[in-house]
Formats: sequence, C-alpha cells, structure tokens
Amino acid sequence: MTGNKTALVLGATGLVGQALVNELLQDPRYTKVTCLVRRPLPASMFKDPYSKLNPIVIEFDNLQDYQGYFSVNHVYCCLGTTLKQAGSRQAFRRVDFEYVHVAAQLTRAQRSDSFVWISSVGADAKSKNFYLRVKGELENAIMRMPQLDHAAAVRPSLLLGERQDTRRLEGLGQTLAPALQKIMVGPLRKYRPVSAQEVARKMITLQHFRGQR
Repeated sequence: MTGNKTALVLGATGLVGQALVNELLQDPRYTKVTCLVRRPLPASMFKDPYSKLNPIVIEFDNLQDYQGYFSVNHVYCCLGTTLKQAGSRQAFRRVDFEYVHVAAQLTRAQRSDSFVWISSVGADAKSKNFYLRVKGELENAIMRMPQLDHAAAVRPSLLLGERQDTRRLEGLGQTLAPALQKIMVGPLRKYRPVSAQEVARKMITLQHFRGQR
C-alpha cells in the first residue's frame, strides 16, 4: 500500500528521533519526511532507499520563522534535553517547553492533521520534581490549546538504545532492563524501560489514529 502523507520531525538526531525517522522512511504511507535540525545530518545516520528525507538546518530560537515547513500531514516532536546538558533550568525549559510549545502553535497555524510529542511518565504540573513539572506544564499548555484537536503525548519511562551522549540513569536502566521487565507488572508496568523504536512506533500509531478525518 502506497500513501501520500508528509511528515515533519523535530529532534531527529536524538535516540527516539533517529528511530522514528528510520521508521518513517520505510513506511509506505509517507512520501516525504522533512527534518528540522541544528546542523547537517551525517549521511550514515538514516537509511533512505526511497529518497524521502529532506533535512533543513534551522535556528531553533527562531522556530517561528520556519512556519511554512509545518504545512504537512503529521508533525512529530522529539525535542528534549537534560538539566546536565542544558546547563541551567532556564536553558532546559527553553528546549523542553518553549520549543515544543511553539512547534504545537505552528502546527495549529498550518492546520496540520495532528501533532505528537514526547513527554514523560509521571509528568505532572504540580510535581516537586522540576523535570516532571515542566513536562506536565507542557502537556497542560498543549492539550488546552484551542483549535489543536489532534494532539497526543507519549509518556515513556527510561529509554533503551545506544546514545552518542552518556546518560547515567538510562545506562543503569539498560543494565537492569531484563529484571525490571519481570517485576514491573500491573500498575508498575508503565515504569518499565522501553526501547526507542517502540516509542517511535507508538508515535506513528497515534498520528494515524489522531489524524484520521
């Protein structure tokens, strides 16, 4: 089956972003996959046998200047950092809240079919944990946004996969993953470590469910 869908991906070089783009490039429902990136993509990063990939280097602090690229069927947002990488709470919030929120606004402005982004298990605007509070505040801001009816968040726990950067907690999660999969059942199931590919596939499923008209 061949489709005619177009997709926009933000955060294509991250763990989930890479898995997502590779999935989209193989998905016959998509004819074009545009990625907004900070710097040129290495040719070896993605397998693009059907020449769908369209990487665009932008300045994310001026994301609103690239509104035209949001005129697609589905917008996928995989943007995210850590407090350690960002260097400060302000810098973390700029990436994990402001950039994603602007992306949702541009999706609405261009009337794209749907918007899916990565949040976190435990996201709560009232949490005492800064990371989870920002994620919760973002969920509230996007889900309450008028005229953005087809938006959804995925809420992964610890992510499994090979990163270029080292994240101690995720590294520990990968080591303990086999044991955690066995003991985290019932209400604890949502806290199981999850593979980046599984998250990517969940995002694609949500897009097609939310974006049906």
